Amino acid sequence: MLILLTILRLPYRGVRWLVLHAWYVIRAIFLGMAATPGIVFIRGPVGTYRKLTRFRNWLLAKVEYLQSESQKWKTTFNILKSPYSLLRSMGFSPQMAVSFLVAGSAVGSGVVVNETLLQEPSFADGSPGVYEAPVDTPILYNDQFNTLQIALGTVPVKEINISDVSVGTAYTSSALPSGATTTIDIGGLGSVSTYLEIGHLIFEKNRCTTLLLTDVQAHTLNIEGNASDGQSIAPVAGTMRMRAVGGGHHMAQAMITDGGLYDRIWINAPTSGVNGKIDKLTISNAFTKGGACWLHRIKAGTVDILLNEIGAGDGFSTKDFTIETSVKASVINQSDNVEISIAPPATVTADS
Repeated sequence: MLILLTILRLPYRGVRWLVLHAWYVIRAIFLGMAATPGIVFIRGPVGTYRKLTRFRNWLLAKVEYLQSESQKWKTTFNILKSPYSLLRSMGFSPQMAVSFLVAGSAVGSGVVVNETLLQEPSFADGSPGVYEAPVDTPILYNDQFNTLQIALGTVPVKEINISDVSVGTAYTSSALPSGATTTIDIGGLGSVSTYLEIGHLIFEKNRCTTLLLTDVQAHTLNIEGNASDGQSIAPVAGTMRMRAVGGGHHMAQAMITDGGLYDRIWINAPTSGVNGKIDKLTISNAFTKGGACWLHRIKAGTVDILLNEIGAGDGFSTKDFTIETSVKASVINQSDNVEISIAPPATVTADS
C-alpha cells in the first residue's frame, strides 16, 4: 500500500500510469509464480493419474466382457457338436447316453462312435491301462488290456480314489490276467526294500473273496466292522511314526475314477529302490471275485480297514480275512469284526 501511495504522488500523470501498470504486471507475475507449484506438482499429476485410471478400468471391463462372451460361445458350440458329452456331463452312464442318442435319433451312430471309441482314454473316464502320475492318460492301452494299473515312482500323488468298480470275474466274460492270482493288489516290490508310502489308506465297503495284509507299517491301524468267512487278525505293536506325503508344486493333485469294469486293479511301485508316494488312497465299494485282495509292503500314517465283506464259502477253518504278524502299528483299534458264513459273490452280467 505504501508503494501504491508513492506512485500516486508522482508529478506527471503519464509516468504514474506507466509505473502503476508495471506494478500490476509484476504483482500478477509473482502471484502466478506462487500458484504454479500447486498446479504443476500437485493438481496436474493427480488429475492425469485419475484420467488414466478411468481409461484403464474402462479398457479392462471391455476385455473381461469379450473374454466372457467368447467362452460362452465356445461352450455353446461344443455342446451343440457333442451331445454325447453333454449327456455324460449331466450324470448319465455311457450306455444310457448312447441309448438316448440312438433311440431318440438325436444323432447318428457315427457321432457316438466318434465320441466314445475315438475319445482319448483317461483315468477319470474309467479307462483301463497303465498310468504314471501325474498324467491322466495311460502309457499303455489296448483293447486286450483290461487291468487298471497305477505305477508310482518319483512323482507323489495327492489323492487316488477308486470307487464303485467290479473287478476280476465278478462280471461275465471276464478273467484274471494270465498268471495273476489277485484282483486288487496294492503294495511295493516284494523281493527288495521298495514300499508304497501312504499318508492315509482307506479300504472300505469292499467285497473280496479273501483279504490279506502283510508287511504293513502304520502309526494308526483301524480294523472295524468287517464280516468274514473265517478270520485271523494278528497285528503286533510297533513304534511307527505319523506320516503324510507332500510334493509341492510338482505333486500330482488327484487321480479319481468312479465306476468301471476291470480284470484287475494294481497299484505298485515298480522301480527297485524308489518308493511310490500317495497322501490319500481310497478303495471303496469294489466288488471282486476270482482272486485275493492283497495289501502289502506299505508304510502309512493311518490305515483304515472298514466294513468289508470277505468270504469264499469255505468255512471258518479257512481264514479268508488274514492280518499277519508282519503288520505293525503304534496304535491298533480293533472292534466289531465278526465271523459269519459268506458264500462266494455271484457273477453279474457286464451290462447290468
